[in-house]
Amino acid sequence: MKTTSCPCGSGLPFARCCAPLLAGERAANTAEALMRSRYTAFARRDAAYLQRTWHDSTRPAALDLEEDPAPKWIGLQILAHEHTGADRARVEFVARYRVGGRARRLHENSRFVRERGHWYYIDGDIDEGTAGPIEGERRQ
Repeated sequence: MKTTSCPCGSGLPFARCCAPLLAGERAANTAEALMRSRYTAFARRDAAYLQRTWHDSTRPAALDLEEDPAPKWIGLQILAHEHTGADRARVEFVARYRVGGRARRLHENSRFVRERGHWYYIDGDIDEGTAGPIEGERRQ
């Protein structure tokens, strides 16, 4: 039986990494774990999980992941994870994806809060200077 690696890049099998979080079987124990699971949810187009893990103060009413052409998420790199308070954290990451044959990247500093033992995504600042096409990537 082939083991599928988790899209979040942890190196763990999906079944032991993000799958239990997406299925609601357990909660993320850190903001970084939540960030990884949210990346996986984007890769799997799981809008319901993204909505559930988005803090109600900033959560959009709806989330449409049916873009055309759809992005293919190809990598996540966590650059920093730090607690900014007892129940607050920041995660800086770069997510790589491909749309219509063009490689892109999203560099974001995300803010998270823990309430009633659960981490939630609040919002993030996108580094516009590094967002966009990846230099040297082949364009189709």
